[in-house]
Amino acid sequence: MVVSNEPPDSKFAYVVLVARRARQLMAGGRPMVDNPKNHKYTRVAEEEMQKKMLEFELPESMDSSDEDAKRKKG
Repeated sequence: MVVSNEPPDSKFAYVVLVARRARQLMAGGRPMVDNPKNHKYTRVAEEEMQKKMLEFELPESMDSSDEDAKRKKG
């Protein structure tokens, strides 16, 4: 696992991480941003991601050869 605070390149991973953080805010979590631009949970979570305040774990990327082999099988 790789720990990062850079927004992921994958749009899917980005959306999943922002949604997960938005759920934490909805459950009573405190925003890490002082004076958020918007008060909607998803927008606050997205602002936190853009400002690199969220830390998360991503799986280590696979070799391109492994990726190609999986594509050919599937």
